Amino acid sequence: MAEVRAEMVANVWKVVVKEGDTVSDGDTLVILESMKMEIPVLTEDDGVVTQLKVNEGDVIQEGDLIAVIE
Repeated sequence: MAEVRAEMVANVWKVVVKEGDTVSDGDTLVILESMKMEIPVLTEDDGVVTQLKVNEGDVIQEGDLIAVIE
């Protein structure tokens, strides 16, 4: 199991995956927006998205859980 966490305070601009999706190392999970920059959040693991903890428009804090990959 791998937890993907936010590395900064940001807005969730776009959610690219949904629960149940199979992902591979390097795939984009969500795109964050901070200071007018779009920042893709990538997975470093192969597996299935079992939990997606953010929605488009959410404001997340550094360390917040974005997704769980199993």
